[in-house]
Amino acid sequence: MSFIVAIDGPAGSGKGSVTKKVGEKLGLINIDTGAMFRCVTLNMIQEKVALEEEEKIREILRNIEIDLKENEEVFLNGINVSQKIRENEVTKNVSPVSVIPMVREKLLILQRKMAEGKNVIMEGRDIGTVVFPNANVKIYLDASPEERARRRVKQNQEKGIQSSYEEVLRSIMDRDKRDKNREIAPLKQAEDAIYIDSSNMTIGEVVDNIVKIIQEKVGK
Repeated sequence: MSFIVAIDGPAGSGKGSVTKKVGEKLGLINIDTGAMFRCVTLNMIQEKVALEEEEKIREILRNIEIDLKENEEVFLNGINVSQKIRENEVTKNVSPVSVIPMVREKLLILQRKMAEGKNVIMEGRDIGTVVFPNANVKIYLDASPEERARRRVKQNQEKGIQSSYEEVLRSIMDRDKRDKNREIAPLKQAEDAIYIDSSNMTIGEVVDNIVKIIQEKVGK
């Protein structure tokens, strides 16, 4: 048996930070699906593979090795890429890569395999709708585009990545449009997901709210 918590939401909604903290509080294994898509994107950039080069993408997926460490380090084919997958070039390209059917199929298999027989918390854009439609708890975490842009700029500054608020806001709004309108696994709230708008909430408040929701579910 396993217990699955699915947290979906748009870019910059705080899914990553919240998922990590909730996982730590409740002893749940955190699987960062966004990092997995970023690894594929980085691998394609490194190999100079274009979106339309299907056979080359298929070859990358055949050989790719993604390792998510407990300390949040991410390894791609044996190399630590924790910083590289967060850089602007990857961020700009991850959305079109993430809608490639064979990429989603490969990572869907990996994500489900990682969660087998474990108590897991997983965040992304289609965890509650596609990856784990029968998840025990589903959360849709949202925030205004402006607030999400402010958060992303702050995160970038902390990581030494240069970016302007205007650039990040434009990128977030463009990505929202792509993610919500893509044909395959579009970003949307699952019918049985609990909606949380974190625009005016601290991370601590969001974490406490989600922990309470999970504990109430476990207690039933």
